[in-house]
Amino acid sequence: MAAESTDFTWLIGGPQGSGVESGANIFSQVCAKMGYQIFGKREFYSNIKGEHSYFAVRVSDIKIHSNVNEVNLMVSFDAETIFRHFDEVSSTGSIIYDSDLNDIDTGRVRTLDNPFKERLHKFLESKNKPFTISGVLEIANEKGVKLFPVSFKKLLEDLADKSNNPKLRGLVRMYNVIGVSLSLGLIQMPSESLLDSIDSIFSKKPLIAEINKQAARHSYLHATQNFDNIDQTLKGISKQSDTILVQGHYGTSIGKMVCGCRFQSYYPITPASDESVYLESNEILQVHDDRPGSTAVIQTEDEISAIGMVIGAALTGTRSSTSTSGPGFALMAEALGWAGINEVPIVITLYQRSGPSTGLPTRHGQDDLLFAVFAGHGDFPKIVYASGDIEESFYDTGNCFNYADVYQVPVIHMMDKFLSSSVVTCEKFDPNKVSIDRGKLLDKIEGEYKRFSLDNDDGVSPRSRLGLDNGIFWSTGDESDESGHISEDPQVRIKMMDKRMSRLELISEKIPENQQLKSYGIHKHTIISWGSTKGPILDALFMLKKEGFDVGFVQIKLIHPFPADYLKHLLGDNVEILIDIEANHSGQLGKIFKQNLSREIDYYILKYTGRGMTSTEIFDSLKKIIENKAQKREVLSHGA
Repeated sequence: MAAESTDFTWLIGGPQGSGVESGANIFSQVCAKMGYQIFGKREFYSNIKGEHSYFAVRVSDIKIHSNVNEVNLMVSFDAETIFRHFDEVSSTGSIIYDSDLNDIDTGRVRTLDNPFKERLHKFLESKNKPFTISGVLEIANEKGVKLFPVSFKKLLEDLADKSNNPKLRGLVRMYNVIGVSLSLGLIQMPSESLLDSIDSIFSKKPLIAEINKQAARHSYLHATQNFDNIDQTLKGISKQSDTILVQGHYGTSIGKMVCGCRFQSYYPITPASDESVYLESNEILQVHDDRPGSTAVIQTEDEISAIGMVIGAALTGTRSSTSTSGPGFALMAEALGWAGINEVPIVITLYQRSGPSTGLPTRHGQDDLLFAVFAGHGDFPKIVYASGDIEESFYDTGNCFNYADVYQVPVIHMMDKFLSSSVVTCEKFDPNKVSIDRGKLLDKIEGEYKRFSLDNDDGVSPRSRLGLDNGIFWSTGDESDESGHISEDPQVRIKMMDKRMSRLELISEKIPENQQLKSYGIHKHTIISWGSTKGPILDALFMLKKEGFDVGFVQIKLIHPFPADYLKHLLGDNVEILIDIEANHSGQLGKIFKQNLSREIDYYILKYTGRGMTSTEIFDSLKKIIENKAQKREVLSHGA
């Protein structure tokens, strides 16, 4: 009989600014070093410091793409994490917590919002429990959860005395390392990988690394000597070759370096800024044959300036991009049309978040699909392209720049907060699989040159660049003739509009079908979806398969122009029940699908709380649909 696979979820929480993310990074690195597959995701409130932040890391010995609802081990050094997450711990799970918190009641936790507090009080009253940490932990313990109380303050004091360093007594910032080390000691992960990970994370701060390693050794030893054994342990497995641990923005940022993007402008905005900051930190590049290169990264005064600079850089022939989120993209709409009418190849990486307006600025959402497709006034061709995971986004980034150059259109590359806040293991990015196609960009021009020449078979004119001999051209926001001079002649207008808009048909015809969408099987029940829902959908389908249910899935990557004919052919007559899964309120992909295929969506599975979907939620909803027990709209709500 085959051994049961490892599937373990660890959760750490604390106030924003308390080092929760560093703790999660250490835990993720340790588990990845020991051969496990990782999927981690961070959630946090939109303030600088104080509000609740938490990170759930799922660990497995098989490939995983998402989080699940249940937590196997939670560690907490603050009361709010316990109040908000105690009921997520499975009946066979464990909680490591700061024993100094036992008597804290909900009234003393100022960051607990009233709606949550009211729900919690009602639940505690139904169980006849006090509104305290001890009250919720009693409920968890009665369910079967093992409790491991430890005074974090006492651990620090003991370490300070042992190391003769009284300054350690007040370093509450180290509670995150203490929590991680207690966790790894409990699950019997080898301590060497813990110390190696701390060295790696604090490699540029050796003194801080040494202090953290002292705390880690002390806490790890406390767990191994004082905690009872638990059934779930992670001692390590054989590591798969060519596997890396990456953060959410690595795919697009490294993809831009590899595919030749040499100019990026941005205005800081969550969650897009991380990409530009990473590019800034790696501006100097080593290209082939030890030839140095660089990416110019410019922080502008606003998003209008950002897209303006991108267009200007692209006119020089430089591969250029910007990265933003919904509110910033709104400011770019007019200039997007300018790029469209002047056939300027630019790439906008759109990291979506929950709207409208400021909305939930640090939360997830796939809210901007329709906005991206219809952005800008008037008709002009553009490409809207969506990546489903971090590994995919690396290769998609190269494709997006090729599309922009070959078809001379703006390309909007759709990413989102779910992806940007994730930490995952994946196959090592392979730059050799990234090709660079500059389309009809000219190196020299002889004779007469017309930038918007109509004398071509595919509607795409040869492209000059600023400063190229004999390659003079004019660019204007007005309609123009073949040379770029302003013209309001009706026949010129017809020819130029037809020339530009013919690009959409060309794009649909020339982009390979496997880059337009990806099929994971077609069955009676089939899902259509896009973007980051891919991961939890794949894991949910795996769970359904184990119970004997086959559900199809088509991931649509090319959103505009929409691959209607290919999708219609793929679905055929075999799909009886069509299910749309998205992280927005209105089912925006479903609207585009209906518009293009004249077919109704049978069921929607939607989430718009700002929290990422879990595979558990999707599994439960799909099973209800299969059993004819579902609503037309299944709305998901898991997450604190």
